[in-house]
Amino acid sequence: MTETTDRLWEEIVYIAYHLHWSFASILELDHATRARVITEIGAINARLDEAVREY
Repeated sequence: MTETTDRLWEEIVYIAYHLHWSFASILELDHATRARVITEIGAINARLDEAVREY
């Protein structure tokens, strides 16, 4: 596989893991939208991690 293909798989798995979306649904997203979803998931995870540390 190429580096681009590997990156696409990383994006698909990351979104599927966190949002439980289907493979087909994730592939329908354009790159910019996938990137935005990944950014938002990361931000949510960061806030949750911070809340746990403060608890």
